[in-house]
Amino acid sequence: MDHTITFKPAGKHIKVRQGTSVLNAARNCGVYIPTRCGGKAGCLMCKVEVSGSDSHALSPIHDVEKRKLGSLVNEGIRLSCQALIQSDVAVNIPEDRLKAAIRKQLEAARNRDFDDELW
Repeated sequence: MDHTITFKPAGKHIKVRQGTSVLNAARNCGVYIPTRCGGKAGCLMCKVEVSGSDSHALSPIHDVEKRKLGSLVNEGIRLSCQALIQSDVAVNIPEDRLKAAIRKQLEAARNRDFDDELW
């Protein structure tokens, strides 16, 4: 059976077979999710967010994933390499911390430039 997974904030979606990992679905859809361990739950880089209403659409969390993520599990965070698609679902790919910091600095600089133009 095929299910649709939507990747936010990109808005891309793809139909995949039940049991496909979120990471493999992302790769097939052209959505980048960082990973170093090749999908073995070792690097913790492939985190995605799933809303509470969509949590049932992914496979149950196994002990390895629970141990790796700790309290993040309670915030709807899953490892995309371990989460298998069970029904239609939307996942959010969190912004990389470094990219977020750079984006905030650029926005602040733009705002300062804008304020200077007003004077």
